[in-house]
Amino acid sequence: MISLFLQFLLAHFLGDFVFQSHAWAEAKALKGFKSAAFYYHILVHALLLILCTAFQWELWPWWVLIVISHALIDQLKYHLRNWFKALPLFIADQFAHISILALACFAYHDQWPDLSFLNEASFLSLILALTFVSFVSSLIMRLVMQQWVLDEDPKANSLAKAGLYIGVLERLFVFGFIVLNQWQAIGLLIAAKSVFRFGDLSRAKDRKLTEYVLIGTLLSFALAMATGLIYLELVKRL
Repeated sequence: MISLFLQFLLAHFLGDFVFQSHAWAEAKALKGFKSAAFYYHILVHALLLILCTAFQWELWPWWVLIVISHALIDQLKYHLRNWFKALPLFIADQFAHISILALACFAYHDQWPDLSFLNEASFLSLILALTFVSFVSSLIMRLVMQQWVLDEDPKANSLAKAGLYIGVLERLFVFGFIVLNQWQAIGLLIAAKSVFRFGDLSRAKDRKLTEYVLIGTLLSFALAMATGLIYLELVKRL
């Protein structure tokens, strides 16, 4: 079953990212099913499905299902393009495509996934830890850091929500390194961040900015490390 899913997934990735030109993607985004590129794209997907599954003709009903669902999902994406931003729409689009591929594999093998792990304490602990280290920690960081207002480094000179995304990503990395017992990688992450921040700090003639950055960095890493250590201890006790 895994081999079939990988074959389906390979065909999907080749069709959506390798053999779909930028011009096709633009035409589909502007005209939907009224564009010839829409049908070229679907034809390419059909051919790739046949090739990637090594001409297993008994799979033809699933080829048809996948191709039709792909066309419908792409058309739905076209209608929703003005309602959602590009990134969320892209993620939802790919999730829908890949979900159909997985369902086709399960249906073909008549072997449905065991979802009992969703009720297991270890899985729930992981989801809880990831939620805390990303969203909850972001709120804590904002509440702590909002007591200081700096004239330097105004938001106008920064990308929108860049600090939020950087903080979430660095905490996720730290959490992952702790779970994998790769403490040395945390040191490398701190060093890398220090190098990128050195330019801003060296240009700033006010020590307030340096202190602000240090407090934010240390608090962010402390929250991630505490979450990782608590998670590991909790898993041991389950």
